[in-house]
Amino acid sequence: MAEPILSMDVDDDLPRTIRRERDAKAAREREARERDERERLSMEPPPVRAFERQVLQGAPPLPYGLAAPMGPVAALDVPFSKLMAFFIKAVFAAIPALVILAALLWLAGHGLQTFFPDLVKLKILIYMPK
Repeated sequence: MAEPILSMDVDDDLPRTIRRERDAKAAREREARERDERERLSMEPPPVRAFERQVLQGAPPLPYGLAAPMGPVAALDVPFSKLMAFFIKAVFAAIPALVILAALLWLAGHGLQTFFPDLVKLKILIYMPK
């Protein structure tokens, strides 16, 4: 028979509700410390890297004297009409690329056919009704 695990901690003998309250209080204190640390870090100016220093030397001073802080992007709020216009422009910009790609593939196929005439040929014929 395995021996029971006996803990020397007095906290294990506390009722569940008291343990929950103690854990919730510790979590609130930890969140408050983290929030204070984030606020303290946001007040410090961001470090200026070498390339930013070179750009800033000849440029007029930025508003408030600080560069924009780097951070993760949480959301982009783009109106649907502007997003739709962007993708329509992207489709029209892709047409020349597709034409060039088709020409390159045709040249590659023609080159293979020239240098390797014994390869099995596959031709797709499209018949137009009269």
